[in-house]
Amino acid sequence: MRKYEAVSRALHAVEGVLLLVDSTQGVQAQTLTTLAAAQAQRCVVIPVVSKIDSPAARVDEVKAELAGLLKVSPGGVLAVSGKTGAGVDELLEAIVRLVPPPRVSESGNGEPRGLIFDFSYSTHRGVVVYLRVFDGTFRKGQQLTFHAAGKDFIALETGIFTPEETPAESLSSGDIGYIVTGIKEPGVVAVGDTIGVVHGSLPALPGYERPRPVVWASIYPENQDDLPLLRKSLERLRLSDSSLSFEEESSGVLGRGFRCGFLGLLHLEIVTERLRREFSLSLIVTIPTISYVVTRTNGEREIIYTPAKFPEHGDILKIEEPWARVIIITPPRVMSTLIQALYEHEAQTLSTETFHDGRIEIEVEMPLRELMRGFFDRLKNISSGYASLSYEILPPRTADVVRLDILVAEEPVPAFARVVAARRVQEEAEKMVEKLHAILPKQLFNTKIQARAQGRIISSRTLSAMRKDVTGYLYGGDVTRKMKLLEKQKRGKKKLLERGTGKVNIPEDVFMKMVRVDS
Repeated sequence: MRKYEAVSRALHAVEGVLLLVDSTQGVQAQTLTTLAAAQAQRCVVIPVVSKIDSPAARVDEVKAELAGLLKVSPGGVLAVSGKTGAGVDELLEAIVRLVPPPRVSESGNGEPRGLIFDFSYSTHRGVVVYLRVFDGTFRKGQQLTFHAAGKDFIALETGIFTPEETPAESLSSGDIGYIVTGIKEPGVVAVGDTIGVVHGSLPALPGYERPRPVVWASIYPENQDDLPLLRKSLERLRLSDSSLSFEEESSGVLGRGFRCGFLGLLHLEIVTERLRREFSLSLIVTIPTISYVVTRTNGEREIIYTPAKFPEHGDILKIEEPWARVIIITPPRVMSTLIQALYEHEAQTLSTETFHDGRIEIEVEMPLRELMRGFFDRLKNISSGYASLSYEILPPRTADVVRLDILVAEEPVPAFARVVAARRVQEEAEKMVEKLHAILPKQLFNTKIQARAQGRIISSRTLSAMRKDVTGYLYGGDVTRKMKLLEKQKRGKKKLLERGTGKVNIPEDVFMKMVRVDS
C-alpha cells in the first residue's frame, strides 16, 4: 500500500508490465492503483485478460473495460488462459515487440551501481539481494557497500534468474539478477537501498525511503509456552520483510507478546496469516492502531502508537494522523448507502467515474483511522461483496481526536484506552461502557464502569453487586436477625473498598473480548 511495497518496488526495476485482469471479475480497485503506479514509473503497460477458458468469463466485456481505461482499441487487449495455454505465444511476442530495452544511467564512468528490489536469506549464504543494475558491472569478489546501511561486504556470487538462481560471471548495466553477500545480519539490508563499490563516487539512486510503520497491533500467543516460537517466527518473517518491526511487551492479563509495526492493514493481515499458517500458531491480535505525531505545548514532537501513552489533554498543542487515498469500485445500486457511509467515515470525495459495464469508481481521501474503523467490512456488507477497495497512505494531517480512557472501579485500564474522533467520542464512550457492563462479572460490591475524555467523565454505569444470601439458613419470621446480617454484609463491602482490597479482577476472556481484533 505504500510506494516501497512489493508491486511498486518491482516497478523500479522493469521497463514494462503486464496488466492482468481476471475475465470473471473485471477491473478492480487494486487494478487502478497498480496501473497508476506503473504509469508513474513510465512503464509500458500491456493489457491482458486472463482465465478466458472459464465458463464465467466475460472476455469481450472486460476487454472493453481495459481498452477504455488505457484509451486503446479492444483489439489491443490480449487474452490468455494459463490452464490451456491459449494466447500465451501471442503474449510472449507482444512483450518482445512492445517492451523497450533497459534504461541505463548516463554517469558513464563504469562504476557499478544497482537498486535492491527484494532479498532472501539462507543460513549458509546469508543475505541474497535481488537488484536491477543501472551502472557499470558487478562481479564476484568485488568489495561492495549498501549506501543507506553503510555496510560493506564482498560479492560471493553473482547470477541471473532463469527463473531459478543461476550463477553468472557478471551483472552489467540493464541486467536484473542477484548477489550473494554472506551477511548474516538481515536487519541491515533494506529494499530500495543502493549497492555500489566501497569508496565509490556515484551517489545513491533516488527514491529510497526506509519503511516507517503506520499501523500497529499487539500479537500474543494464546499459549504462553509458544512465546519463543512466536519470537523465532517473527524473526524469520523479517528476514524477507525488512518493513516488519516488533518489540517485546508484557500485559498483566494477556501475558508476554510483541508490539508489531506494519505498513498498512494488508501488511498486518498477511503477516498474521503467515504466522498462523506457516508456523501453526494460535494468536491473539489486538485491535490495530495508527501512529500519531503529537506536538506538546513545549514544542516537543513525538510519534505515539499506543493510546495509553498519549499525553494529558492539557499538554497537547497539536495532533497529526496519516490519511489515505482510497479508490472504490461499486455497483451503482448501492451508491446512496455508500455515500452515507463515506460521510460517516469523514471521507472527502475527489472524483467519480462510470465504467463501461455501469459500475462506478469513486476516489476519496479519509483518515487512515476511519478506514481501519471497520470501513472495509461495511463496504462488503453494503455491496454484498461486489465492491472492491484499494488505498495508499498519504502524509499526516492535523487531527481532531481525543484519548478515551475506560475506568473500572475508578481505576483506568490502559489496555482499553482508545484514540477516537472528537465528534464521536460520546458515542464511542457509551458503546464501550455498555459492552464492558454486559460482559464483566459482578463483584462483591457495586462497580462503577466509566469513560473519561479530556479530563472528565462522559459516560458511566454501575454494575450492581453480586448478592450473597447471608440469611438463607434462617427460618421463620425473625426480621431483626435478618436485618442485622444484611447490615453486617453491607459494612464488610464498605471496608473492602476503604482498605483498597476491593480491586476488580477482570477475567482474561473479558480482556480478549475488549481488545482482540476479531472480537
